[in-house]
Amino acid sequence: MAEAHAAVAFSFSITHEGWDVNLDREVLHLVWQSGVRSWKKRIARLLNNVHNGIYPGHYSYLCVIIGLVSAMHLNGLKVPLNLPPKILSICPSQTILWNLGACALSSLTYWLSGVYFLRYSLKMLFMYKRWMYELQTKDSKPSFITKIWIGMVKVLGGWNTPKLYSYQSSLPRLPLPSLHDTVMRYLKSVRPLLDDSAHAKMVKLAAKFENGIGKKLQRYLVLKSWWSSNYVSDWWEEYVYLRGRYPLMINSNFYGIDAIMLHPTTNQAARAGSIINSLLMFRRLLDRQELDPILIQGLVPLCNWQYERIFNTTRVPGTEADKILHFPDSTHIAVYHKGRYFKVFIYHRGRILRPAEIQMQIEQILKDESQPQPGEEKLAALTAGVRKHWAYVRDKYFSKGVNRISLDAIEKAAFVVVLDDFPYEFDMDDPSKLDRYGKVLLHGRGYDRWFDKSFTLCIGSNGRLGFNAEHSWSDAPILAHCLEYILLEEAETLRFDTNGNTLGNPEFTPPPPSRLNWHIKFECQNDIQASLDIANKLIEDFDLRIYVHDRYGKGFMKGCKLSPDAYIQMALQLAYFRDAGKFCLTYEATMTRLYREGRTETVRPCTEQSSNWVRAMEDQNVPAEEKIRLLRIACETHQRAVKDAMCGKGIDRHIFCLFVVSKYLEIESPFLKEVLSDSWRLSTSQTPHGQTKRMDLKKHPKCISAGGGFGPVADDGYGVSYIIAGEDLLFFHISNKKSCPTTDCHRFARKIETALADMHQLHVQLFNKSKSSVI
Repeated sequence: MAEAHAAVAFSFSITHEGWDVNLDREVLHLVWQSGVRSWKKRIARLLNNVHNGIYPGHYSYLCVIIGLVSAMHLNGLKVPLNLPPKILSICPSQTILWNLGACALSSLTYWLSGVYFLRYSLKMLFMYKRWMYELQTKDSKPSFITKIWIGMVKVLGGWNTPKLYSYQSSLPRLPLPSLHDTVMRYLKSVRPLLDDSAHAKMVKLAAKFENGIGKKLQRYLVLKSWWSSNYVSDWWEEYVYLRGRYPLMINSNFYGIDAIMLHPTTNQAARAGSIINSLLMFRRLLDRQELDPILIQGLVPLCNWQYERIFNTTRVPGTEADKILHFPDSTHIAVYHKGRYFKVFIYHRGRILRPAEIQMQIEQILKDESQPQPGEEKLAALTAGVRKHWAYVRDKYFSKGVNRISLDAIEKAAFVVVLDDFPYEFDMDDPSKLDRYGKVLLHGRGYDRWFDKSFTLCIGSNGRLGFNAEHSWSDAPILAHCLEYILLEEAETLRFDTNGNTLGNPEFTPPPPSRLNWHIKFECQNDIQASLDIANKLIEDFDLRIYVHDRYGKGFMKGCKLSPDAYIQMALQLAYFRDAGKFCLTYEATMTRLYREGRTETVRPCTEQSSNWVRAMEDQNVPAEEKIRLLRIACETHQRAVKDAMCGKGIDRHIFCLFVVSKYLEIESPFLKEVLSDSWRLSTSQTPHGQTKRMDLKKHPKCISAGGGFGPVADDGYGVSYIIAGEDLLFFHISNKKSCPTTDCHRFARKIETALADMHQLHVQLFNKSKSSVI
């Protein structure tokens, strides 16, 4: 046990002969190795920061400039601005050394000027967003101005090889929309949801707000947009996530599923060893900033600041608000199995343990027959319950002593691993198995997931896996990228032998896992049970259906010259109308990572154009040609809204920030109150894939996650997450609350299936008609 060793690494006693000092050389060596590794990371971080600080410049150009300036000055030639003589005029002497020093200082000035010129030129170029509307497909032809812009981005960005965070200082700030534009967009978005009288009332409220208090609130936001790097993100993290007092489980956390078409091994310990090693290698890439930045169209970078908190991160409960703790490094992971927590060291002599060595550690845990200590088995239920209650219990029972030490081991771990004692199953002939798979990842038993951790890796007894993620620190695409990387590692390289064990032999016997010790009093156990009771009620009320659509996918949608995302959103609008008999306020998350510290913005897919198409689909008298024409208009409108949101011209984040300012100023606004009282009865999100350059579905068609999901936002609504998994494969994760009599995720899945079939039939019908007319 490392704690015990550390305690006796250095000890002394006083005898009649003097001081008697005892040193444990092995432990001191471990301390030395830890210090060396820490300093290596600090130096690497410093070098990376310097690299990013001068990007797109490079050190080599400084050497070239020093050589040129020195040669020109020493040969009597004038250099730009004639800086060396001016610097020499304030030097104590005119020796060759002072001349060279003046040339070096002058060169540094020229070089830094060039670096900042390149950086701010890139920043100005990245503000240009017309390309978003022109380069919709690979066959799109850009305008002359966009062609010039593409050339300039390539030239200015090609001076140096970017690291993961190199573009951060070149990204523009999220622009603040005008108050008038946001109000007009809002009124347009709610038109299909309101009757004439309700809409007229909303128009009056909007006009009064825009011409009254809205101007004052907007002025404060203008100041914030100038002062902060992003006028939304800090408030969004604090007020939407960290100040929420509701349970994280189901309400906030989300889950992700394995590549279910692949099953490389049924050996739980082997799969754990392989995946844990891959995650640690991914973490090393992040630490060294060797992960390639994601570039849209190979040109425009996305903000990567969320990657900093994937590992070594936890959410800590508070009475009024939680906080996010991120630790610079961690040399261990925390593992939960059959009610017991283990601390597992993942480094030896400065290197990451290999898959076979980690497998040995996991096997020791699986073979351990010790019993959970009192209160240990259901301890994590505290993270699933009400936040204020968890904050109280944490402060009272886990602020000192052995409980504090063990809690630190979990919270400071790189991540948490859960080894479940049951299989995660998938069977196309039995959809309920995949439904259970999703439920297990999202909530488990309510006490076997550490919901505060940035993510918990869950591994079934049959080797399948998934994750449960806390939402405040990042959005789903970040972990989707991480999952994609580790799954691709398994697909590209042979990692298991014919017996299902990890390849390779351990070079040494790895440090054994150590049980975490707890002293949980009876009163604390009652508090744990109180949180578990809340968690159980949430679980009993939650339902999930994962619908696998394999009749057609994005290949057909693109063949119809329609955006796959817009196509699916229209299918969801049609399905909801058939399910509820009306339209509803619909939420689709899109990203604003084209800007510094950008996170998400809301797209409102329920538009006048989409509602016109849905009504046409329900009218048998409308010809197929007209229905397709209306569908194209609806999809184009939706695509325009997505691009507007990505470019900072959304609705909801601006209104949210106006609301926050009004609360600070203690001003009541009937307009803001009315806007924010609306419920998102249909909350949707697309899980991205193909975020790594190495991902090639032609080579590895089955190496793709089944996506993930989340709970419904409204008590009487649906949560729908979908992933376009291939040319002919879609996954829909549909959730609802059983207590609501008007929603049923299984029924809604059937509505989606029917909507997609009708849309397919509509295009086939028109194709056959046009074909017969040609003949």
